[in-house]
Amino acid sequence: MPINRQMRLSFLILAFCALFTAPLQGDIVKKGQVGFRFLENPISAEAIGRGGMGVSLLQNANAVFWNPAGVSWIESRFDLRLNHTNGIADIQTNSAALAAKVGKLGVIAADLLMMDYGEFYGTRRANNEVGFEETGTFTPQAYALGLTFSQKVSDRFSYGIRVKYAHQDLGSAWIATSGSDVDDPELRMEEKNYALGEPAIDVGTVYDFLAHGLRFGAAIQNISREIRYEDEKFPLPFAVSFSLTVDPFSFFHPLGQEHRLLLGFETRHPRDFKEKIQFGCQYTYLELLTVRMGYMGNFDERGLTAGVGVRKTFQGQLVGFDYAYQDYGLFNGVHVFSFGLAF
Repeated sequence: MPINRQMRLSFLILAFCALFTAPLQGDIVKKGQVGFRFLENPISAEAIGRGGMGVSLLQNANAVFWNPAGVSWIESRFDLRLNHTNGIADIQTNSAALAAKVGKLGVIAADLLMMDYGEFYGTRRANNEVGFEETGTFTPQAYALGLTFSQKVSDRFSYGIRVKYAHQDLGSAWIATSGSDVDDPELRMEEKNYALGEPAIDVGTVYDFLAHGLRFGAAIQNISREIRYEDEKFPLPFAVSFSLTVDPFSFFHPLGQEHRLLLGFETRHPRDFKEKIQFGCQYTYLELLTVRMGYMGNFDERGLTAGVGVRKTFQGQLVGFDYAYQDYGLFNGVHVFSFGLAF
């Protein structure tokens, strides 16, 4: 078949993204330092099930956590998403996002992300037989609030911007203000709380070729100032991501309206490590049942992912449920649940 202009452009984009994946083979190499790492936790069982691909494919309120440009592709007037992650070491992640169309102006969305780290036992050094004493229990806190605006400039192209405020409270610690060690009679200590908050910005774009499932997305996340708890400054986890999807069978033997298969890959370029790459695929039957698989490469423990989703319309309202499993190596598996309501 002849190669038209759209196909040539898609191949150029594919080659462009491939340039970033070349250095992905090798050991995990530390390149910089960031904080507030909870902002990197992937949200949405839909995206995680296909290998952590959310920059180009998400077209609901959960897109705010991956690429704010994807929010403007919602088909209903309102779109609500609730997510829960049962993570490693019993760390729980809960999030919610609500998107609403504002006439012809675009789509606005609000979101909330909250971390539950559980309870920890605090200690401090002491001049006794065991060398420490207990200071009670504490619970670290972390959350982020976001507000997004996204607009479809045409039936192919959209952009979006998300402004968020992230807060992290690591509890308190006892700091020596005088003296040289715990057995120094002049030792004086005071309790200091380690809590910080910082605003950040995400921006992104999506381009849909409206043919062969070709869809390109790009996002920049966590643009922020540098902050610090003590001496060393650090930024929020800044990263640039690119994503491309395709329906391979549409070039040769289309599966028809009942069946839809999408393949894609995504590259993520964080500030502190080498590039990450995710591969994913999903098969959808009658817009009712979706099965997903994926792989997350160049991560220290993450690897294979799988998931399933169901959709059903009740009295004009679309209800959806998604589940994803993520292999986490030595830490066993992570289970992710998402619920969606479009009305």
